Amino acid sequence: MGTLRRRFYVLATAVILAAACLSVRAQEPELTEEQMKEFLLKAEVVKFKQLSKGVTGIWRLTLSDGTLTHDAAYQSVDIMQPRQQLQTRIEMNFRDSYHFNIAAYELAKLLGLGDMVPVTVERKWRGTAGAVSWWVPAKWDEMEHLKLNLQSPDINAWNKQMCKMWVFAQLCYDTDRNQGNILITEDWKLWMIDFTRAFRLSKELEDPRRLTMCDRQLLDKLRQLNEAEVLEKTKPHLRKGEVKSLMVRRDKLVQFFEGRIAEKGESAVLF
Repeated sequence: MGTLRRRFYVLATAVILAAACLSVRAQEPELTEEQMKEFLLKAEVVKFKQLSKGVTGIWRLTLSDGTLTHDAAYQSVDIMQPRQQLQTRIEMNFRDSYHFNIAAYELAKLLGLGDMVPVTVERKWRGTAGAVSWWVPAKWDEMEHLKLNLQSPDINAWNKQMCKMWVFAQLCYDTDRNQGNILITEDWKLWMIDFTRAFRLSKELEDPRRLTMCDRQLLDKLRQLNEAEVLEKTKPHLRKGEVKSLMVRRDKLVQFFEGRIAEKGESAVLF
């Protein structure tokens, strides 16, 4: 009798675990990029809520097409000022724009980093155009990760993701790559969100101290990056001046890593 009871409990546990796995899969459907875009563009907004985090007015929208229901992040900020007082500095030619979220997604795909920036499209909601991004099922943001003193089970893989993120942030001259804009899923996948204060006109790297190592495929993609293609893929979200500045920063990134390789050896710089 005891053996039968144990078998029953084992079977019941397996059923519960399987149901939980199916539930997770149901929450995150396996869709292609084009299917995600189509959903974000056309699904009906059935619920919405403004988030308290951030200063750029992020809304969490619940979308449904009658078959699938999924959340999305919506930002419509689009501000340009010749001079802006920020908390710690004055910034000239200040721009805070939802267009940069879309540009960052398109640029990430060109560099093979499309799995680190959520699918993002331009769409009108309540009469106002904005960027709508696939909602990332994050368990933590980087602030919570550090506050809770959590450790990835594969610290090497985690560090590689961080390295790729900082290379991308320097390329975009992202002045707001803060801990709340770095999301982490339960399987320790890193996602970058909220690029509304990126793509500055500066031709310098924003903070090269962040650069330590680089993915070799990412470095190859940087070398191959073409100004005409960047303009084509990011229009109308980036202006010519923003793309030209980006390409100058690309040159400096490549020079930076090639200098480190010459100094330290490829195995110490690339992974």
